[in-house]
Amino acid sequence: MTASTVTYADKPWIKNYDKGMPATINYPSVPLHQFLQDTAKRIPNETALISTARVPLFGRLARNITYAEVERASDALAAALIDNGLKKGDRVVIVMPNCVAFAISFFAVLKAGGVVAATNPTYPAEMMRYQINDCGAEFVITLSLFYQTIKSIQSQTKVKHVIVTNIKEYLPAIAALLFSIAKEKKEGHRVEALASGDMWLQDLLRKYDGKKSNVTVTPEDLAIFQYTGGTTGVSKAAMSQHKALVANMLQLESVVKLLGIDGKDHIYLGAIPLFHVYGLVVVLCLSAYQGSKIVLVPNARDINDVIDNINHFKPTLFPGVPALYNAINNHPKVKSGKVDMSSLKYCISGSAPLPTAVKEEFERLSGASVREGFGMSEAPTATHVNPLFGENRKNSIGFPLPDMEMRIVSLDDGETDVPVGEVGELLMSGPNIMLGYHGMPTETANVLRERDGKRWLYTGDIARMDEDGYFYIVDRKKDMALIGGYNVYPTQVEDVIKSHPAVLEVGVAAVPNPEKEGMESLKAWIVLKPEAQNTKAEDIIAHCEKYLAPYAVPRRIAFIAELPKTAVGKTLRRELIRMEQQK
Repeated sequence: MTASTVTYADKPWIKNYDKGMPATINYPSVPLHQFLQDTAKRIPNETALISTARVPLFGRLARNITYAEVERASDALAAALIDNGLKKGDRVVIVMPNCVAFAISFFAVLKAGGVVAATNPTYPAEMMRYQINDCGAEFVITLSLFYQTIKSIQSQTKVKHVIVTNIKEYLPAIAALLFSIAKEKKEGHRVEALASGDMWLQDLLRKYDGKKSNVTVTPEDLAIFQYTGGTTGVSKAAMSQHKALVANMLQLESVVKLLGIDGKDHIYLGAIPLFHVYGLVVVLCLSAYQGSKIVLVPNARDINDVIDNINHFKPTLFPGVPALYNAINNHPKVKSGKVDMSSLKYCISGSAPLPTAVKEEFERLSGASVREGFGMSEAPTATHVNPLFGENRKNSIGFPLPDMEMRIVSLDDGETDVPVGEVGELLMSGPNIMLGYHGMPTETANVLRERDGKRWLYTGDIARMDEDGYFYIVDRKKDMALIGGYNVYPTQVEDVIKSHPAVLEVGVAAVPNPEKEGMESLKAWIVLKPEAQNTKAEDIIAHCEKYLAPYAVPRRIAFIAELPKTAVGKTLRRELIRMEQQK
């Protein structure tokens, strides 16, 4: 088959899969939490979660939570939710970082027949209020650190019950004691007394210990509302059924099992937020299925803590984002070889394009295989990944996962397939596609369309496929700029700027041209490496002129301390544009 005769329907990627990678999977007809229940029966005393803290004089301490403990606690909380009025299909907002209570709460809500709507706990009150109102939640389960934020907006929502947990509850005993003395009040974790009607998580776990949910949950029932990052507009709640999450978890498992390591011998570095589907599916759900361990990292921005956990617990799997891998690469202890990362076997990078230099440096430092993938909140979570053993083509997101179908259609009509090798909008169909956006029928109709009896998701991403089935993301459709009559893709400009040795991170966006009314120009916001602070705008422009057409060279450069990002590391271009407009 030649390049000119290959079609998307041929699925050319399948013939290039790694040996042992299936083209299709037999998906069990069970709810997502069934896998936790099965694993807890199979290996009840194996560690599921590692809650850890570094304590002066004592070093890195850990408390291991077993699968039996997660199962029993989530059963108790499910019974408590039902007894306090949760009905099947009701949404429950979870407001907490990566911690033991998050995992317990997640599985408890599913067991009770509820729908998890996890939110970024660092969001301002107004954004939390929007999401709580949008999903109509009457229950919120929160870390004590965010209790006052929830109380400040509760009267503007339908929330009737707030369940509160303290981060110290699952810390090692010494760490919990010292936290109570030195940090709890100072850092805002201490809640002296709950308002009437609110409940402590631990009180509920004691009261309902040994009880279980009596609700029947089916694969067709909704499991999560995942709010999109809002990189291109209003955050929307992507609704996904249990069967979609089960499918995606097993699609990912088909890749991980190629490592040939027993699932219970894997240790995940849980640095990616569990309140996002990336962490939820790739870390929490996949680990529960395999019977693996998760080292919980509440704040991945604390790079000292991240590398200390790697050095101490020797994780084997590390799902991450380019910004996190890049930060680790540039940490002095890593560069000097003081941190041992040799335990890592497999790292999946998602959420943003992975620069080749970052990938190669992390592989050199760790010895791990770093493979770029791609996914969406609307197809929770992964849809593509590069082969583990096969060729990794530069700038490619790799092959579609088993049972995924892909098309690339014309940007003009949204229907006609473009020839293989040409750019267009990426469409996908598969068992992991969302049901739609909650309360947004028009937006749902815009991105989910029927064709030949299949539901196709219009991703909004401009992409291409080569003749061997490797896919490449060119840019977001909404981010494409028209400069001097030419289409310019900010991601491609960013790739060129990232190759400058002084650049740590960069974001590029089209903003109004101050010299030509009604026209756009490109601007680049750059974070320089610490040792390269003397770099000038002219240096960046001269570098771009070597590799880009004149119209694609950004003539306006701003050096900033940090790029605005989503919780999983995507640069918020709309925030960069807002900054420019404010200026």
